[in-house]
Amino acid sequence: MNVKAYITLFRPANVVTALADILAGMAIVGFVWKDNTPIFLLLSTIGLYGGGVVLNDFFDVSIDLKERPERPIPSGKVSKLSALVFGSLLLGLGMGFAFLYQIESGWIATGIVILILAYNRLAKHHSVFGPIVMGMCRGGNLILGMSLVSEIKISELSLAFLPILYIAAITMISRDEVHGGKKTPLLLAGFFYLTVFLCMSFLSFRLGNILQSIPFVFLHLGMVFPPLYRAYQNPIGPMIGKAVKMAVITLILLNASFAASFGFLSIAFVILCLLPLSLILAKTFSVT
Repeated sequence: MNVKAYITLFRPANVVTALADILAGMAIVGFVWKDNTPIFLLLSTIGLYGGGVVLNDFFDVSIDLKERPERPIPSGKVSKLSALVFGSLLLGLGMGFAFLYQIESGWIATGIVILILAYNRLAKHHSVFGPIVMGMCRGGNLILGMSLVSEIKISELSLAFLPILYIAAITMISRDEVHGGKKTPLLLAGFFYLTVFLCMSFLSFRLGNILQSIPFVFLHLGMVFPPLYRAYQNPIGPMIGKAVKMAVITLILLNASFAASFGFLSIAFVILCLLPLSLILAKTFSVT
């Protein structure tokens, strides 16, 4: 068995960003740990995200044979059947760990699995529904972190809109990272990013924690916009790919901003520490 191929299929740099979602969701609802069982939520997101990206490559194998033959499945390093089993097992573990924490978390994880399968099998290649469904997967992951408590407020649930919008923007431009594309999607993505940053800043202002959160917001802005601007100037595949890669990894900073906005500066710094880990992993393992 080619272990590195399976790890590549798993996209570890991306999985790190999913852990940040959970920690941010926990911070939003108060970060109350009664015992060590919330670790199950972190284990759950590893399974859910890992299973999602593995099955993404499983369903995309016919396209990857032409566009990305170096990927584990089209290159023959991992068989289609093995990828299907691996991805399904990971999703099952993700749901199982969530149910081990509490029934509400389990049902949220089940909803995420449904969204993952809907995206991979049905919505992926739709110009409108694809980005929305992918964004909902990330929004669901933030809510999974919020299920640290049994009852989540509507106002807290509404915050999932920010990662939904952010990831929808990334998904929209990622369609052109192989062959290149037009400038309009990149411009629209930039508008969505700015909307997210402004909403996050307004949230932290309303909560009285603007001074704590704004450094994370500006760091995020400073990391995500330069590659996006370079891609806008020259919208070829490799440039767009770099913009997508940086946007995915710096989702960690959006999560750090959430934690800081809700007054959990120590948790924000813990989330921030995930950023260099993700960047290091991204040098060895593919992000997109």
